[in-house]
Amino acid sequence: MALKASRDVFITCALTGAGDTAGRSDKVPVTPRQIADSAIEAAEAGAAVVHIHVRDPATGKPARDVALYEEAVSLIRRSGVDMVLNLTAGMGGDLTLGSVEAPLPPAREGTDMIGAEERLAHVAAIRPEICTLDCGTMNFGEGDYIMANTPAMLQAMAGRIRELGVKPEIEIFDTGHLVLAKWLASQGLLDDPVLVQLCMGIPWGAPDDIGTLMALVGNLPEDWLFSAFSIGRNQLPYVAMAVLAGGNIRVGLEDNLWLSKGVLATNGALTERAVAIAENMGCRVLGPDAVREKLKLEKRW
Repeated sequence: MALKASRDVFITCALTGAGDTAGRSDKVPVTPRQIADSAIEAAEAGAAVVHIHVRDPATGKPARDVALYEEAVSLIRRSGVDMVLNLTAGMGGDLTLGSVEAPLPPAREGTDMIGAEERLAHVAAIRPEICTLDCGTMNFGEGDYIMANTPAMLQAMAGRIRELGVKPEIEIFDTGHLVLAKWLASQGLLDDPVLVQLCMGIPWGAPDDIGTLMALVGNLPEDWLFSAFSIGRNQLPYVAMAVLAGGNIRVGLEDNLWLSKGVLATNGALTERAVAIAENMGCRVLGPDAVREKLKLEKRW
C-alpha cells in the first residue's frame, strides 16, 4: 500500500498516563496543578489536544477521582490558553488474576473493575470535547494484569459518551480492536467523523513495524480520522511515520520519558520536537479551533 502523507496535522500531547513512570522522571506531572501547567506548556508549544489522566498527589499512582479531574481542568480553563481537552475513560477496567494456579478470586492489588456509568463519571461532570474509549481487551506487562473491555461494556460506554455529546477517541491496540470499532460504528454509536488512535508497539498488542501500521491504516474506513504513536525510543520517529501514513501525531510523557539519550523530556519539549519534525516534512500544524472544525467539536470553555 502506498504511503499517503498528511499535509495538515494536529498534535495530541498525552501528559502523564497511568503507568509507573512518576518515580522514573521528575518531569512527569502528578498533582492537578502540575498536570494543568504541563498542559499549558504543551499547548503553547503547539499541541492542539491534551490527553489527561490524573494521579494521586500523595503517591503518584493513577487515580480516577472526579475532583482531581475537575481541579486540573478548572486550572487549564482559567489560564485562558486554548486547547482541546481529551480525558481518559480507560480507568476502571483493570483485572489482575490471583495467580497462574489460582486465578480466582482476582488479586486485590491491581484490580479495579467498575461499571460503565462510574467509568464515565468525570466525563459526565466535565463534558470535555473528547474522551478515550479503549476498544478491546488485552494483556499488559508480564504478570497477570488484563485490560478488560468487553463488547457489552464498550456498547454501554459508547452509548453514554454519545448521550453526553462528547467525541470518543477510539484506542486501537491490536487488529481485532479495529474490527470491534467498526462493529460499534455499525450500531450507530460512533458519530462522524470517527476518530481513532492507533497505539503501536505496546506489549502484547500490535507491533510498531511499518507493515503492521499500514495494515491497520489500510483497513480504516476512508472517512475515519486517525493519529498514531509508538512508545519509548520509537515515539519521536513515529511522528514522521504517522504523517507519512496519512495521520496525525501523538507525543507526551505517558508514552516516553526521553527527549534524547540521557536527556529527560518534558511535555513541552516533546511537543516542540514533534512540531519541528512535522514542519520540516512540509506539514501545517493545526491549532485547537481548526481541530474543532475538523472533528465537528463544540468548544467547551
